[in-house]
Amino acid sequence: MIRSMNIAWWVKRWSELHPHKTAIIFKGTQISYRQLHHRVNQVCCWLQSLGIEKGDRVAVMLGNCPEFIELYLACSRLGTIFVPINYRLAAPELDYTLANARPRLFVFDREYLQTIAGLHLNTRRPLMLLAALPPRFQDTDIVDYHAGVAAHEGRAPFLTESMAPRGPEEPHVIMYTSGTTGRPKGAVLSHRKTFFNCLNADIFFKLHFDDIMLIVLPLFHSGGLFIQASPVIYKGGTLVIHRSFDPQHTYEDILKYRVTKFLGVPTVYKSLVKAEAEKRAACSTLKVCAIGGEKLTPELMVQFKAAGFSLRQIMGQTETSILLWASEEDVERKPASVGRPVFHADVRIFNRQGRTCPPGEVGEIVVRGSIMMTEYWQDPVKTEETIRGGWLHTGDLARMDEDGYFYLIDRARDMFISGGENVYPAEIERVLRAHPAIEDVAVVGIPDETWGEIGCAFVIPGPGAELTPADVVGYCEGQLARFKWPRKVLLVDNFPRTALGKVRKAILRQEYLQPKTAR
Repeated sequence: MIRSMNIAWWVKRWSELHPHKTAIIFKGTQISYRQLHHRVNQVCCWLQSLGIEKGDRVAVMLGNCPEFIELYLACSRLGTIFVPINYRLAAPELDYTLANARPRLFVFDREYLQTIAGLHLNTRRPLMLLAALPPRFQDTDIVDYHAGVAAHEGRAPFLTESMAPRGPEEPHVIMYTSGTTGRPKGAVLSHRKTFFNCLNADIFFKLHFDDIMLIVLPLFHSGGLFIQASPVIYKGGTLVIHRSFDPQHTYEDILKYRVTKFLGVPTVYKSLVKAEAEKRAACSTLKVCAIGGEKLTPELMVQFKAAGFSLRQIMGQTETSILLWASEEDVERKPASVGRPVFHADVRIFNRQGRTCPPGEVGEIVVRGSIMMTEYWQDPVKTEETIRGGWLHTGDLARMDEDGYFYLIDRARDMFISGGENVYPAEIERVLRAHPAIEDVAVVGIPDETWGEIGCAFVIPGPGAELTPADVVGYCEGQLARFKWPRKVLLVDNFPRTALGKVRKAILRQEYLQPKTAR
């Protein structure tokens, strides 16, 4: 039955069973489930007044805020497809995303007007309506979101079978990939997928009705929306939403609201562990601290635990959300592992012939089941390349041990072949990160006339460190086979990254290959 898999119905149900239970806390304001349900009704009525119908896309470029959640829920209820957009996009990237999604309505925060202004979105065909918050816009072509929604206070939307989701396979969200390997792709995610992602997260976090989840990750990303916000709403818990991550604010609200569950990326925990010991000790209410977003080293996990954060780990991607998980005990017992498959999915490792790899053999992680995307929006070629024989190919290379634990090797697209040998950049990066003068490193394959491809290491030196390219290459002596050593080394100040801190290696590679680049 579709309504039992529809997140908007969950809010309605909790508003009936526990109307005064706090659903959202934002900047000190508490919003009950009844208030949230009524607000979603208003947003639905506003969308209908604009002529938004089932199947239309509603794009949203907002920071973390209650309006983001209420639009997400309203679209879920109407059968409108919700399109969250990364607010860090540059104008050309935003232009491409909107042209691909072709939304009927684009809701954005005034904070991002400078990025949006030059795109002349109100001249697009087909027509794209524009709405913004906060209010007080002079431009009459931009609808005032708050005023529009307020005009429908106390109303409920008129819904029929043809004006709301009917089946669980209908599209719920189009979430764009971060574009680490090229143009972003819009992963079409169904209502069924959202539901089974929530079931997996429920098990992983051991969620309860009384749980309080602090969200510092961006809601436009799978981690914030599908691993944190949606599962907590499913259980009737409470969301403490931060506009963005700030270590001081994080500690204050963990203590103030007695937060029980938390998810962060490595950069978040690196900031948190720098706080005073007494501040970290105040986090005694936290029952689960989870980490994900990029590959972790055992040394980093030991460092986090020594600082008081005993972490359980997740691994996933936009197209599937959580794929693999490891408990706190697994993290200690199986260092470097990313865990075992989630409950509601079939996850395996395939070789190039499409057969399941035996333990110890490197292959590609594939998945099938209710958590996989339906397709890439408007891109049948990429869809067919990714979903083959019913299996979604993740592009991640891994091996599995005898106990069924997965160990990431690298991205299939990152691997390069030098002199006939497969080279995995992640293996080189792991070695070089142990260099005391190296803060971070990213290795990419670049063309070479002799070897076909060679490794180029982009290196960020540590603060005040004196480091030369020869030092970097020499550090590989005795730790890596010579064919794996980077032949080129560039010392840089920073890396281009995605919203979750993943290095955008395609951009690094382009920067190297561009003529006249200083090297």
